[in-house]
This record gives sequence, structure tokens and C-alpha cells, in this order.
Amino acid sequence: MMDNGLVKLTILKPQGFLTGVKYGGMDNLLDIKSNESGRGYWDANWSLPGGDDRYQLIKGAEYSVIHQSNDCLEVSFKSTYNPSAPGMALPLSVDTRYIIRTGVSGFYCYAIYERPQGCRAFDLAQTRMVFKLRQEKFHYMAITDEKQRVMPVPEDLLPGRGKQLIVPESVLLVNPVNPDLKGEVDDKYQYSMDNKDGGLHGWISSGPIIGFWVIVPSYEFRNGGPTKQNLTVHTGPACLAMCHSTHYIGDDILAHFGEGETWRKVFGPFFVYLNSTTKASKAHNLWSDAKKQRKIEETSWPYDFVSSPYYLAASERGSASGRLFVQDRYISSALIPAKNAYIGLSVARTEGAWQTESKSYQFWVQTESSGSFSIRNVIPGVYGLHGWVPGFIGDYLEKTLITITADSETLLGNLTFVPLRHGPTLWEIGYPDRTAIDYFVPDVNPMYVNRLFLNGPEKFRQYGLWDRYTDIHPESDQVFTVGFNDPKKDWFFAHVDRRGPDKYLPTTWTIKFNLNSVTGGTYKLRLAVASATRSDLQVHINSLDQEHLVFQVMNLGTDNTVCRHGIYGLYRLFNFDISSSLLLKGDNSMYLTQARGGDALCGILYDYIRLEAPATD
Repeated sequence: MMDNGLVKLTILKPQGFLTGVKYGGMDNLLDIKSNESGRGYWDANWSLPGGDDRYQLIKGAEYSVIHQSNDCLEVSFKSTYNPSAPGMALPLSVDTRYIIRTGVSGFYCYAIYERPQGCRAFDLAQTRMVFKLRQEKFHYMAITDEKQRVMPVPEDLLPGRGKQLIVPESVLLVNPVNPDLKGEVDDKYQYSMDNKDGGLHGWISSGPIIGFWVIVPSYEFRNGGPTKQNLTVHTGPACLAMCHSTHYIGDDILAHFGEGETWRKVFGPFFVYLNSTTKASKAHNLWSDAKKQRKIEETSWPYDFVSSPYYLAASERGSASGRLFVQDRYISSALIPAKNAYIGLSVARTEGAWQTESKSYQFWVQTESSGSFSIRNVIPGVYGLHGWVPGFIGDYLEKTLITITADSETLLGNLTFVPLRHGPTLWEIGYPDRTAIDYFVPDVNPMYVNRLFLNGPEKFRQYGLWDRYTDIHPESDQVFTVGFNDPKKDWFFAHVDRRGPDKYLPTTWTIKFNLNSVTGGTYKLRLAVASATRSDLQVHINSLDQEHLVFQVMNLGTDNTVCRHGIYGLYRLFNFDISSSLLLKGDNSMYLTQARGGDALCGILYDYIRLEAPATD
């Protein structure tokens, strides 16, 4: 038992399973229908190199009180991996911890993962903490001001009440317990959030009215940087604290550990905040109050009450500051302040590799309008300074590694990002922001609606949009004329297969453009991809034959963005030459072929396409 007078936790020892949360007049906020190991727990998905996915429920073998005072109690549930032990256990030692503090309406959770010497090689795909709440009490979820709703109940996902669709996680509610939800699609991926935009999500119960909120005050311990997307809540009702996952990127972001490789990382702490009201009319205020609490937690980071020596306090951390500019002589003769750029420190050493970095910590901020930035509370170490700037292609990486020391600020001065540029722009499609949000997203088929996304900016969250391409282009593929067509109206957001009578067919999109003249030399095409899944992409100029093939990439991507209702995944930038001999004065055509057929859920989401003329002096 852990009890501070406001919140009472019941934890099974030595396993560390959270079996009870008593608060606000409710004897247990957690699902009493689930067994004791399935209410509040850590788990992991992992595999041996090249092997099948394995699931591991994390459970401790040793219980201890780490710290106890009048103000704070911290307890530990630790399992120690023995490399010489028989069997096929997860090759990690895991120490899960809980903290309660006097006068605080909630509790803190974190875990220390460690690979001792002698561990076998393995790949870590996912780890998280899961809270399963009372099914009969918690029906209303909230993840942003706009994304809040009454959710289905678990029975709705079973045969008779729900119909599973071609995406395993997607269920059409045909006879739900709540008849108001009939005809909607439920899918946990529809409620995904970026690391940079998340940080607060949860549920509100009825009778009594209680809010259960997971607050993640820093995403420094999550893999994939600011644009990595993670699950938040789903029908259960479940509330997730994701720490490490491959969602929306796939195998490229697996954490690979070699034979005997040592490693340690602290996941968290995150805060489970509890609030309540006695008036139904004030229920929404619980969300507003949780947002205020999130600000408090963010301001308090890093916490000063965590006992582990592996979690560093503010005085043990350092910072870095500077100012970022962009240099592109075809846009401006002067340096351009990198406004609203994302800039961060990651141990990744190559451009863009922060997207798939999964072993260490990352520290990111957004620049001011002047390009100035200050990255605070950085764990000491040697990092690459990475960034990207909306409106410009590619990734920034400072040539010199950055060393951060404790209780010290590293002054970086003025920095310059020089995006790839060959010559002047002849034409461009889209806006380089690493998403496909600026293209045409169709209305959902009324058979597969989620009403939450009908009138908001995230139409792409709807189920089955891949088939809407065929509805719009039933016989022939998309043709886009530069200078005439509008990308927001005429460029489908995902380059997918077309649904045929008995299978899905490859598709070829045409870009028509006019050149007033053709200069001898080499033209350059910049093709920025926001996401790709099992795609074979071919680019031809003016004829669909081998002689006019200028670029090809096979089996591109494992993002699964199309079927998981996203608008981006792993950013990729392709740059390739086009000989002037392939171009014509006057009308030209570029063909983008999604050459892989038979796959409803494969596809490419383009971010930005630009054709550059040969370089000028």
C-alpha cells in the first residue's frame, strides 16, 4: 500500500503490478474485472535478431523501499537478468518504480532498463506502461481540446456487436452497447499523437466524476524525436504511457543490441494526475485543470525528488544555445532566420538519423522567429546537433559534435543550414513540412465514419481513405498540370493502388509541365517523401520505357501510415539527375509509378516535389 491521504495505491509485490488506485470516493479506478497482472503494468515487445516478435510482461522479483520521508515515498520492483539462466527471457534487468508525494493528487511512475554484461543480442520494438480503467465507469476520453469523445466499450469489438475490417485494429460498430455509436469505426491508431504535441491524455468517469490523466512532462526518453507518433488511449478503456515504439516508422526504428552490448536508460518519470468534481456540469473542467497540471509538471522537469542516481537533476545537466539561419541564394541573397525550426541534440551522427535513434535520449526545442534557440536540461554527453526547417527540404546537421557538461551552457553562436540546391526552381508541388497535409484528403466513405474527425483538420484519421482514390479515379490515374491544378484539391494525399475487380492495381500519376526552353546540362529533381509503405516507386520522363527511367527504389518503407490513418511517417529525401536530353521545349510529362500491385494498404505520401534547372553562376 502507498497512501498519501489523497491517493491510495495497491501494488502486488514483488512483481510490481499496480492492482488498485483508490481516489475521490471510488474504491478502485482500475479494471477490477481484469486479473491483478492486467490492470497497471509494464510490458515489452522484442525479438532475437531476425526472429519473431515476442511479448514480455515485465514483473519484478525483488521489492524494496528506495526512499521514505514525510514528503515522499519511492518503492522499487526489480528483476535482474541472468545471462547464464536457461530459457528465453527478455535480456534486460528492469527496475520499475512508483512515487507518491504529500499533498499531490496522483503518482509518478518510471523504470530503469539495463543490459548487464554478457546479454544475448536482441531487438527492442516497444515498451510502455498500461493502465486499464473501470469498464463500467470510464467512457469519455480526451487527448486535445478538439479530440474528445464518448468511446465504445470492449464488448463492442466482439463479433455480433462489431465487424472487423481489413485492418486488424479497425472495427465497424454494427450493434454497439451505446446505440449512438452505431456505424462508426473504432481504431486505436486514430488517437495517435506526436511526441511534440502530446504529453497529456486520459479519461473521465461517471458516478463519481473523476479524471485519470497521464502527463508526460518531457519526451527526452522516447525514441524518434519530436515527430515520432505514439498511441495514447483506446477502447478498453486503456490509458497508455508509451516510452519506446516502432509505430509509423517500422523496422527502421528498432533498437538493435549486439551480443554483450551494455546499456542503461531511464524511461520517465511520467505523472498520473487524478482530479474530480461533484457536478456533472463541471466535468469538462477536469480537462482544463489537467492542462494546467501539465504545465506545472513541465516547469518542474527535471524533478528534484527522484531517488535514482541514473535520473539526473537540473544541477547535473547542461544546456546549449545559438541561432540558426538558412542559406539559399535562389530565395534570398541574405541569410534567412530559421523561424519555427526544430533543433535538437541526439547521439545520431548522420543527417536525419535522429528519426530512428532509439537507444539514447533526445532534447529538442523550436526556434524563435529570429532563429534563436536554447536547449535546456540536457544530460551531459557528446551529441550531434540536428534540425529541420519548415519551408526547406532536408535535414540540418552541424559538422562539429556538441559536448554538454553539467551545470554549464554551451554557446554555439550563429549556425547556418544550407539546404540542397542545384539551380533555380522551375516548378514545385506542395510545401516542404515533412507531411502530406497540404494535399487533397477526401471525405470519408459514410459507411466507415468516425464522427470525431468529420469537421476538424484531421480528416486523414478516417478509415478506408485508400479506397477513396479509386472512387475519385475509377478508370484512369491522377493527372496534375503544374500552374493549373491546385495541390489542395487535385493531388491525392496518398499514392496508393487502385481497386480493381479482383485485386489492387499499380498506379501511375502524371505531372504535366511546360518548359520555355531547355538548357544543356543536368536538371535535378527533389522528391521528399513524408511516408512510405511497401512501395516500388519509379519515375519516368516523357515516356514509360527503360530509357526514360530516371529513378527507381524498391520495397520502400514499413511505416504503415496508410492503414494507421496518418499523414506522415519516416521522412526521406531523394535527389536525382535528369539529363537535358530527356526534356523537351514546351510540354513535358513526368510519371510517378507506384509499381507494386495487389496491396490495398501500400502507398507513398509525398511531402514536396521540385524540379531545378541546371546551376547558374
